[in-house]
Amino acid sequence: MYEDFHVADRWSGEDIHCRWKANMVAIATRHADAVDIRFDVNERPMWIALPSTAWVEQKKRSGKVITDQLAAQVAGRYLKQLIGEGYDARREVYTMTVDEVLSHLDAVVEEARSQGAMPTLPVLT
Repeated sequence: MYEDFHVADRWSGEDIHCRWKANMVAIATRHADAVDIRFDVNERPMWIALPSTAWVEQKKRSGKVITDQLAAQVAGRYLKQLIGEGYDARREVYTMTVDEVLSHLDAVVEEARSQGAMPTLPVLT
């Protein structure tokens, strides 16, 4: 779904290719209480930061956890929306709110249900 996708840039119409690369706990790398999801966007790195409190809220509301695979799908859906709405290509990091994470998570889960299963993340070498 959102681990490897194409989307047209709103302003230029350019085809933008986005590929998931990694999930990284941001506490160690930039002292932030977040999980950073890295994508290559036309071969340039872009990070989508999901606040750690989203994991707590998801557990409270559903009793289920956000897996690494699901976090990557949520961030990818958010990134696709950003590009479609006209994003700032010079920025390297976008930070989601807890409400945005939960909203995109619900949409991703619904899409996965309609497709039969959540896609797996590729193994990178």
